[in-house]
Amino acid sequence: MGMTIPTRYGGLGASFLDTIVAVEEIAKACTLSARIVVEANMGGISAVMAYGTERQKTFVAPYVLAGDKPAICITEPNAGSAATQMATTARRVEGGYVINGVKHWITGGGISKLHLVFAQVLDDAGDNIGIGGFIVCNDPENGLTPEGFSVTGRERTMGLCGMPEASLQFDDVFVADEFVLRPPSGFKRGFAELMNAYNSQRVGAGAIAMGVAAGALEHATRYLLERHQFGRPIAEFQGLQWMLADMDASVHASRLMLHEAAQSRGADGAGFPDVTLAARAKLFASEAAIKVVNDALQMFGARGYGADEPLERMYRDVRMFTIGGGTAQVLRTQVASSVLGIKTPQTRGGYL
Repeated sequence: MGMTIPTRYGGLGASFLDTIVAVEEIAKACTLSARIVVEANMGGISAVMAYGTERQKTFVAPYVLAGDKPAICITEPNAGSAATQMATTARRVEGGYVINGVKHWITGGGISKLHLVFAQVLDDAGDNIGIGGFIVCNDPENGLTPEGFSVTGRERTMGLCGMPEASLQFDDVFVADEFVLRPPSGFKRGFAELMNAYNSQRVGAGAIAMGVAAGALEHATRYLLERHQFGRPIAEFQGLQWMLADMDASVHASRLMLHEAAQSRGADGAGFPDVTLAARAKLFASEAAIKVVNDALQMFGARGYGADEPLERMYRDVRMFTIGGGTAQVLRTQVASSVLGIKTPQTRGGYL
């Protein structure tokens, strides 16, 4: 937890590459544990470490280092991939902002103590001046219970069932000025800077998917050597050998893409991974992982479909990674935009 937090705040000061190497190994055994590690090193925490004030960094770091996974609160019922259409508002008042709105599919919402809430910022006159990030801490044990903050529901999910996907309600939740995460370019143009943190989160998500695939590959390799049919190990059947070779190539290619994206942060460790490299790596790794795990399950036959082997759980878990943190379709749009060298907005206004 907090590997990427600078040493002056108690972390290891590790790189994104260091982190995803650890994430891969954890994901081989437990997808959910790997997801917690990603979100304790990339995404919301990296946004605070990049753009936060000294007060914000010294406040947030101890929570993460003690085991808290920050919850990124962006998604709403009518604002998923189109994040800028969020309806949650943060209205300027004396000493801070008052947040009103609903968020859903918030991983760890209500269980996490730290919540990074994104909202449309309204100035004193009520005019919209952009989107900002607001640190909301729900820590009753230390007397921090924001009035108006509530968990209103939980989604039932196909996989990754150990962490709630919560619906959150914000009714006049006050956030003091000291906990407003202000991007360098200000609210009007700064949302893109805050969303740059998603580049690191996408690399982390891809690393989880790749790690699950690598774990499935290890299980399949062992099983092909152990299982005998027709008087010989099933590893001797060419059809299964070729499946295994394709699985290995997919895992290796995913790992190389993810390492490339993680290292694009820069030699000085500043900033975030390149947006296109991150999109390409997550796109490839997440889709490849579904096929690798599916093929591994097939090799186990009925045994793989049963709950005594981890393959059925891995299959359910890995399916999420072409959806969460940027759908495969949104990522394809990003990659195509980079290849074409033009902006490719999806709004009705057409191309810019």
